[in-house]
Amino acid sequence: MKTVRNKSRKPLVVPLPRGKSLHLGPGKTGQISFQAADHPPVRRMIAEGDLELLSDEAGSGRGSAGNESVRGSTHGHTPGSTSRQAGDR
Repeated sequence: MKTVRNKSRKPLVVPLPRGKSLHLGPGKTGQISFQAADHPPVRRMIAEGDLELLSDEAGSGRGSAGNESVRGSTHGHTPGSTSRQAGDR
């Protein structure tokens, strides 16, 4: 997977192969496949300066501690330590 960053100050819709698209807010990053990085519309956006293709570090994976985007958004749900009790009390 390759990582791209929106360098513009506006939200972008990045056209990907097979009719898919990636929506990136200003300054946000996203991951695309290696094949999508060679897609002509993506190459054009990189050449125009709207997108930045970030260098991939060898060996970086989901387990790296410095990667803040690994976990993603919880969409309002924060897992807690409270447990539900069921049955007779």
